Amino acid sequence: MPKKVILIITLLSLVFLFFIYRTFDLAYNKKEYYQTEAQNINEVYVTGSSAPRGRILDINGNVLVDNVGVNTIIYHKPSGITLKEELLIAEELAKLTNFEYEYNASKLKDFYKIKYSNKVDLLITEEEYKLYNERKITSDELEEMKLERITQDMINKMTDLEKYSSYFYYLMNEGYSYDNKCIIKEVSDEIYASILEANLPGIFGEMDWSRSYVYNDTLKTIFGSISNSLPAEKEELLNEGYSLTDKVGISGLEEYYEEYLKGEKAIYKVGSNNTLELVSEAKRGNDLVLNIDINIQLEVERIIKEEMIKAKKTANTEFYKESFALVSDPLTGNMKAIAGIRLITNGTDYSFQDISINVIKNAYTVGSAVKGASMSVGYQNGIVDIGTKITDSCVKLANQPAKCSYRKLGSLNDIEALALSSNYYQFIIALGIMGYDYTYNMNAVATEEHFNIYRNTFAEFGLGVQTGIDLPKESSGLKGTTIAPDLLMNLAIGQYDLYTPVELLQYINTIAKDGSRLKLNIMNSIKNGDEVILENKVEELNKVSLEEKYFDRIKQGFNSVMKSGTGYWYINQKINAAGKTGTSESYIDSNYDGTLESFVLSNTFLMYAPFDNPKYSIVVISPNTSNLNSKSTYRSPVNRLIARRINDFLFSSD
Repeated sequence: MPKKVILIITLLSLVFLFFIYRTFDLAYNKKEYYQTEAQNINEVYVTGSSAPRGRILDINGNVLVDNVGVNTIIYHKPSGITLKEELLIAEELAKLTNFEYEYNASKLKDFYKIKYSNKVDLLITEEEYKLYNERKITSDELEEMKLERITQDMINKMTDLEKYSSYFYYLMNEGYSYDNKCIIKEVSDEIYASILEANLPGIFGEMDWSRSYVYNDTLKTIFGSISNSLPAEKEELLNEGYSLTDKVGISGLEEYYEEYLKGEKAIYKVGSNNTLELVSEAKRGNDLVLNIDINIQLEVERIIKEEMIKAKKTANTEFYKESFALVSDPLTGNMKAIAGIRLITNGTDYSFQDISINVIKNAYTVGSAVKGASMSVGYQNGIVDIGTKITDSCVKLANQPAKCSYRKLGSLNDIEALALSSNYYQFIIALGIMGYDYTYNMNAVATEEHFNIYRNTFAEFGLGVQTGIDLPKESSGLKGTTIAPDLLMNLAIGQYDLYTPVELLQYINTIAKDGSRLKLNIMNSIKNGDEVILENKVEELNKVSLEEKYFDRIKQGFNSVMKSGTGYWYINQKINAAGKTGTSESYIDSNYDGTLESFVLSNTFLMYAPFDNPKYSIVVISPNTSNLNSKSTYRSPVNRLIARRINDFLFSSD
């Protein structure tokens, strides 16, 4: 026999022996392994309805947001259960709940078609059944014909028990047959116990979880909301293991820290007869620890509310309805308090609404508060220098009304211009940026580049840009779009672009930190028990491109604001502080008709203290405090009073 043939036979024999070995190995040696694997493939697992989310705590460990257990009735379809049996379960639930859960009238025909199928079948003619059997009409068309022929008279003859039980029947049969179906939430303890004692097939109780706010509405909009099911805009979370019925954070901190706060739902194994076996219990999510000090937060809110009520009893405050106050550590960017309060009046009755989330969403005209950044533009571009003196006056451009400071302030250097809040000083800088020396009734031309010079410097301080605060959907303010020389001068005194309260806070922090712009932080850490999962770190976003000697001048100017300037009455003079006031004039649509018809005054204040070693920074903004259309000259000091009391509270022990 040729060697080649022998070689082929040998190879075939080896292959045959290998197959015999593998068959034996699979059939005997690994039989148990593959049986287990096959069983695992066919196993079905379902989850509980919800899991407790992580708590939210303040910096001192005080619980701000917790979970509260809610009695929930769940249905899991037993194996082999019949339609008639499910209808009986639904009817029993209607009885046990005292008919408290409203049925959907528009779906009663569907329920009637199921319960009285024999009667409904008679509504179809023999000819129509023939067409169906000949596939000339579809099963869907046949079922639609049945529904159309169920009359209102038939529906009216249904008993209340049948109508109310339809509510439960449809909930029992939504989705996949092996899924747990939530039938009732927030049921009373008494009814919850009676349902479980009835021992209805497939019906069992479970704790659902909802949020509990320990301090009621305090910071509620900052905490955010949770949806009852997965919103369409969050469907990408399906790829991360979420289901359509899962709760998810949709705003505020609940949304921003969703991946840490979400809990793990209980897992059940579905048995061969569709029974459930608990595999793992629900686990609470990680705790979110904030930099917020609830004691500071509550006191700031109390002060705002008390001063708002006082202000509303004075003249010209008809358009005043909200104030904001922020407290932070300027050396870290950590937020200590975030307060936004709206006053709602009903005759002589007052109530309050938390609008703290508006500190990142709403932008305001903040007036002279921006002049520290405006002065930087003058320094950076060589328009003014240390000690430059300018005699305060008015600027009159061709075809424009004169623009002045609030009064004649005399000869001022750069520090004095900040202390007394000279508009004229900033107008001269703005004209210099445009390339002009001022002359009366002069013509001037501004370009987009001139606006960008200001806006780029402002952005280095945090004005007109996002602060990086750990909240979703932060606004960067609102920029004016018209280019004109008088508007550039308005920009320089905070009367053109609009800024959010958190931008003002980052701006004053940047000055306190010698030009280092730090990210604002609400989160301190995320913990699982005592284990730190994530910890906040101080993050520098940029450095202001300004020499240290000029920063010293701005800080001295802000210190003079508080010692002898426009901020003198905002603090106890024992506090060595640096800050800036701001007053702005604007038109508002007070009657919501689309027209800006009411001329109003708004107030802004920002500061940090102590001057040499800052501990706190504060921003207080009160829009529309005074109606300038009024014949009365009274101007509400509410913003100053709020700021003064917050300062007294924070530094009372210093």
